[in-house]
Amino acid sequence: MQFRVLGTVAAVTDHGDPLPLGPAKRHSLLAVLLLHPDTAVTVDRLTGALWEEEPPRHSRTVLQGHVSRLRALFTEYGAAAQGIELVTQGPAYVLRLPGAVVDAHRFEELLGAARSLREPGEAVSVLRDALALWRGPALAGTVRSPLLENAAHALEELRLAAVEELAAAHERLGEHGAAAAVLRAEVAANPLREPLIAGLMLALGRAGRQSDALDWFHRTRRLLADQLGVGPGAVLTDAYTALLRADAAEASVPSAPVVAGAVAGAGAPPVAAPGAAVTPDPPAGPAPALAAAQLLPRRPRGFTGRERELAALDRATAGAPGPIAMITGSAGVGKTALSLHWAHLRHADFPDGRLFVDLRGYSPAPARDTAAVLREFLLALGVPAEGMPGTPESLGARYRELTGRRRMLVVLDNARDSAQVRPLLPGGEDCVTLITSRDRLGGLVASDAARPVPLAVLPAAQSTALLAAVLGPDLVAAEPEAAVRLAELCDGLPLALRVAAARLATGPHRGLAAFAGELSDEHTRLDLLRVEDTGVAAALGLTVRQLPEPARLMFHRLGPHTGATLDTCTAAALADCAPAQAAAALDQLAAAQLVVEAGPHAYVLHDLVRLYARSLTPGCDRDGLLRLLDHRLHTLLAASAAAEPGGEPCCALPPGARPAVGIRTFDDRAGALAWYSAERDALRGAVEAAAAAGLHDRAWRLVLLQWPLIVWQVRDGWVPLLERGLASAELDGDPGGQSRARALLGWVLSEEGRPAEALVQLERAPELAALAGDTAGEAIARINLAVALTRSGAAERDGSRERDGAHDRDGAAEQDGARERARDLLVRALALAERAGHTETMTLAHQHLAHHLLADGSPAEAAAHAARGLALAPRLAAPRRVALRTLYGRALAATGRTGEAVRQLGDALREARAHAYEEGEKAARSGLAALGVLTDR
Repeated sequence: MQFRVLGTVAAVTDHGDPLPLGPAKRHSLLAVLLLHPDTAVTVDRLTGALWEEEPPRHSRTVLQGHVSRLRALFTEYGAAAQGIELVTQGPAYVLRLPGAVVDAHRFEELLGAARSLREPGEAVSVLRDALALWRGPALAGTVRSPLLENAAHALEELRLAAVEELAAAHERLGEHGAAAAVLRAEVAANPLREPLIAGLMLALGRAGRQSDALDWFHRTRRLLADQLGVGPGAVLTDAYTALLRADAAEASVPSAPVVAGAVAGAGAPPVAAPGAAVTPDPPAGPAPALAAAQLLPRRPRGFTGRERELAALDRATAGAPGPIAMITGSAGVGKTALSLHWAHLRHADFPDGRLFVDLRGYSPAPARDTAAVLREFLLALGVPAEGMPGTPESLGARYRELTGRRRMLVVLDNARDSAQVRPLLPGGEDCVTLITSRDRLGGLVASDAARPVPLAVLPAAQSTALLAAVLGPDLVAAEPEAAVRLAELCDGLPLALRVAAARLATGPHRGLAAFAGELSDEHTRLDLLRVEDTGVAAALGLTVRQLPEPARLMFHRLGPHTGATLDTCTAAALADCAPAQAAAALDQLAAAQLVVEAGPHAYVLHDLVRLYARSLTPGCDRDGLLRLLDHRLHTLLAASAAAEPGGEPCCALPPGARPAVGIRTFDDRAGALAWYSAERDALRGAVEAAAAAGLHDRAWRLVLLQWPLIVWQVRDGWVPLLERGLASAELDGDPGGQSRARALLGWVLSEEGRPAEALVQLERAPELAALAGDTAGEAIARINLAVALTRSGAAERDGSRERDGAHDRDGAAEQDGARERARDLLVRALALAERAGHTETMTLAHQHLAHHLLADGSPAEAAAHAARGLALAPRLAAPRRVALRTLYGRALAATGRTGEAVRQLGDALREARAHAYEEGEKAARSGLAALGVLTDR
């Protein structure tokens, strides 16, 4: 067992699995004890650490409860074998443990060892090992009490000292760039810590980056004045002076002559830099001897990944004469950065120059005038102002003439549509045009054979690499899980990731985990992803303004949507329009990269886009939410009918439900279950949205109508959702809904091996169903209760055998009574189902009666019930038939009718295989094996 305080407080097994510590106060209790190992910590001191304000009167009882739970955890995970124990010592507690199991202890040992080393290379290695123990801000996840905050501050100071010593060791090795990288991450998190900034400035200066170093000084000076009203201290001023002296010394060294390039201005000819020699003009040739035009902005900083897209650009610009490549993607996905990065990588391929223009197709400023852009290009190509053609047509002709004899790259950034681009296409076959746009520019593909290079959001690894490039690798390496979570919340969108990094770098000191926690709140996420005039919402807003009216109206209606996937039927419900109109609007949104086409009539709507759509509707769009929820209910009814053919709906639509506009169809059980699985998160979001809006009559129905998947994947963590559904049914005052929710919840709890909790729910379900007049619901509740009673009795029998082999007669009597009660419940359930004429519930009752009777030693009766169930089962789903046929085969075998038993079990095995029902296949094979029949696997 290991303990962590350098990050989120945790206890983990030797395999790295975290122990379930529970609430923040228990984390805080463990933290205080770990900070004072083998030391008696008084109850008063622990109380002060666990409560920020005046503790309640029962604080001692609460504290004792947390101590008791910690002890139980230690016992459960064998802590005593490692010398770890939590003992009471008078009015205090002592945590006894080896120091090596606490990360803070190992950190301090490594730091001490590094300080004793003379070889800087060895010190670097040991210090990196020490800092690798940090997983975030110290003592994260604890109560914000003075005691713990002071301890966290002390540990953080120790960490910063280790960082400074690591940078110093790199400096001693002459690795100034590495030293700067180490310090930069910390400076971003501690923008007012002058010694750190001074160290970074000097490291940058020694690495030959004086400009960056001086920029840090001026940035810090402004920050100190704005936030503290003071000027730089001596340590920062001394570093600045040293850098200026170094600059002056370098400037005094004579440099080689440099010739200036063409002036992108008033048509002036190339001139020499001050003090430089002038080179003679090159000899005249077929093309004017003009300097290479260079309008390309600098290479983007922090660019990472995109290897596949860079390779796609290489392919798109190779081979064909005058190739045109189009980088298309949503707002903020990094189209401009990719185009500039590629242009700089391929600069040697374009000896005659590189032109660039931001066409402002999606910008707050007006789009660029074509004639003005052509003038800029011609000036860069050496055409003097006085020789500039006078009309747009002649400007274009001159531009195509000059580019026709050159090998150039033309980057047309942020294009609105194909018409804006065509006049700016160069004329030469050796020219390459690179276009970026939020639109797919299909017209340009058709008319000019442009080759699209779609740009999607960054995958997780590249997203975290981008964060590391901006924040520094050490900060991301310290909290790798938080970095991944942060990337997920930013949807892998480079703009969002850069804004998040800027927030972290310039805001108050906080770790990645803390900021990810803030971003997890959907109500404030877009606000947090904005810095000054840059942000995700602003970028998306520019796209929405350019949409055609049908698409713009559709986008405004998408706010209530709760999932990542969107089909035309759901969109039609949200927009209150026909599916055909919704499909046309979604195609326009896909063309503008606001949704991503994932298949026929299927689209992906990223979270940030969905949240922006929601922000466009002040308050809650209750009507839109109701349309969405009712559409979901209609679809769930269709899905459950396909997943369980022949079954009856577990509930009806609520009063006042909207009629279906268009509902997707399901071909078979497999298709319905696949839809359930794909929509699980979206359906959970719909339940939460319904409950939050007080629409409890929709919320519990949305939960119950997922029952086919719940039963199929019963051990897949359904309890919280079912508890939410039960709470909504109670708030709605619907006894039928309460009964169905309790019956299903009890079944899941029973399957999870929690019989006592299951019985609490199931005991009340039949009476609630009877109160609601739900005969089928009462039958199902009785069946589920019978199964839970049987399992509970089996667990009791197993327990009694383990208690020293003693046989408890009273306990046995109780178990016999439970079995009898279970049988009576099943018989009553069958009668109710038959009275109501519910085929599926009748079949279910026969199945469980057969199972119960077979276990109770009545195989003939069991076979009869299984046969009756099979007679009803042809219309039902294959798993039900497989289960009944397997039971029938086992019952027949128990009565000595072996030949018939083998036939039934063989049929069950074949049907289970045909429907990929692995559990049924296993049961049938087991039954055959018991009869000595071997089967191939």
